[in-house]
Amino acid sequence: MGYMSFISPPPHIPFFLKLGILFSERITGRMMLPPRILSWYPKAAIGSGVMEALVAHEDARMDKRILKLIRMAASYAAACPFCVDMNSYEHRKFGITDEEAASLRGDIENVDSFSEREKLAITYARLVSATPLKFHPDIVEKVKAAFTEREFVILVSTAAQVNFWARLIQGLGIPPAGFGE
Repeated sequence: MGYMSFISPPPHIPFFLKLGILFSERITGRMMLPPRILSWYPKAAIGSGVMEALVAHEDARMDKRILKLIRMAASYAAACPFCVDMNSYEHRKFGITDEEAASLRGDIENVDSFSEREKLAITYARLVSATPLKFHPDIVEKVKAAFTEREFVILVSTAAQVNFWARLIQGLGIPPAGFGE
């Protein structure tokens, strides 16, 4: 099988990693190249898998829609084609319109359907994804006023997780998995 990433997966993947890979591929319905390539270094594969298994899916007011918006915004901000493909997949199922999805690539202020809280989450996810990292005290205070401490941590850790994957996936040259096809 020809891979378009910078390196191919190892010829022999340890059995315990194969189980995790098969599980992730069953969930996504796609061949997942990232965990296959990470199998060259099982500690990286296991650590990444554990982090992915613990991702927030819904937590009180941090519902599936706002978490999807955070992931999508971070994916666009990190300019990661794989991440955009995966995190934008089935956005309509999360109540995100095509107009809202398209606006995450640029200006969100003219989209009336976003709540102020969603706009703050998107803006902060973009800041977490920017290089260099710069957090103006005014935006930090606005986010802290709109989110509890727990929600603040969920927002930041969700955006940071996308950034971890974006750097890893792009560093390995892994192309999109075809979720949007």
